[in-house]
Amino acid sequence: MCRKNVACFFLLTLLGCSLLVSCQKKDQVSSEAKSLTAEELSKVSGDLYYWSCFTGDSKTWDENRVANFQKEFPQVKVDMQSVPESAGIRNGKLLAAIASGTPPDIICADDYISTYGFVAQDAFQSWDPYMEAMGLSLNSFMPGYHNVILYNDKMYLLPQDSNVIMLYLNTDMIQEAGLDIKNYPKTVDELNDWTDKLTKTDASGQVVQYGYIPWLDSTEDPAFWPFWFGAEMYNPSTRKLELTDPKVASALNWQREYANKYDPAEIKGFTQSAGGLFSPDHPFFIKKVAMTVVGNWATNALRIYAPSVNYKCVPVPVPPGGRERSTPLGSNVFGIPKGAKRPDLAAFFFKYTQRPEVNAENFDMWRSIPTSDEAFDEVSWTKKGDEIYLMERQIANSPKSAHPALSPVSTQLRQDLIALRDNVIYNNADPMPLLQELQNKLQPELDRLK
Repeated sequence: MCRKNVACFFLLTLLGCSLLVSCQKKDQVSSEAKSLTAEELSKVSGDLYYWSCFTGDSKTWDENRVANFQKEFPQVKVDMQSVPESAGIRNGKLLAAIASGTPPDIICADDYISTYGFVAQDAFQSWDPYMEAMGLSLNSFMPGYHNVILYNDKMYLLPQDSNVIMLYLNTDMIQEAGLDIKNYPKTVDELNDWTDKLTKTDASGQVVQYGYIPWLDSTEDPAFWPFWFGAEMYNPSTRKLELTDPKVASALNWQREYANKYDPAEIKGFTQSAGGLFSPDHPFFIKKVAMTVVGNWATNALRIYAPSVNYKCVPVPVPPGGRERSTPLGSNVFGIPKGAKRPDLAAFFFKYTQRPEVNAENFDMWRSIPTSDEAFDEVSWTKKGDEIYLMERQIANSPKSAHPALSPVSTQLRQDLIALRDNVIYNNADPMPLLQELQNKLQPELDRLK
């Protein structure tokens, strides 16, 4: 997830909050939308203003989705705009449009964390008036999606699709090390053992192959390992941060121990000199790292850039009491901005986006997953009996899967947790005092949002 221009983002957020307050009266009518019937929704027509977050191949796919929608429903004309920084979420463009009274009717954002924070700032209308007309309810979505959908018991963000995070194993490297791929690591202790056995050094003692790096790829997100260790970090019922949960400190101390064993400065140089996931030089692709934790989209990267690599995907190992066979979910979400002129058309379009045939190409390319369990049956990977996709379905359906550390201040929380984690890794800092300090810093902002 992109985290650039963070300081600018928060200045814009503060500005946007004041702008939203100034236009609340103007938006009062649209924020108190009347519920529609299914029949009324089926007869809507007019102009739909849509902001999409997607770029590259995903943008082309979304443009085709809109084109097919308009062919089937010519009574709705879609003005689609590809808007940078997650549909204007991170650069202030959406807030400015809301404040000026010219917001889009619907957005699709790939940064669900920041988008959820904007829900708390009153930047979105609820989907509640349109759910019955769309034939949907909260229970239409798997339980792991509920915490990103709901805010104060209302539905503000609806997920388009999501991803599953897994442990990728290079089977050739594992075989060369004399390890049994069938008995892959299921606990953190077993992961530690395999890491040691898969790590190689040269004659000078410098590491030339790492077994595993706990902050590479998807685990760059500092909330992920605390999630798998069983920590909540935020309690929505009390609206309190729980950063001092011992499980958060345990996850950080585990990474701290790894850093004390393997020089983190050398690891940083090692990973920075390698290529990214969508390049042929990623460490996992060139046998420099034997195991990595990353999402289902890596299967497509491997297909394109490293087709000769033999690999296996398994659930991420956890410690005793952790969230075994679970995943942090990462969703693209649809929202109706405050002041949208045609939220009914937004509902009509969202209903269309949930059709299995509309998502087929997306799922086929990235192995991403639908939002309901029943929809899995229509995905080509399921029909082919794909082993990885079957596991994704099981993991996504786990009641332990969710969007981790999601709160009204989760954007700032994650940014601060990155700095905190780096302090632990590179400076051997004790995490608990740092976690207490961070909790003291952010809790007043949560209290203000009450």
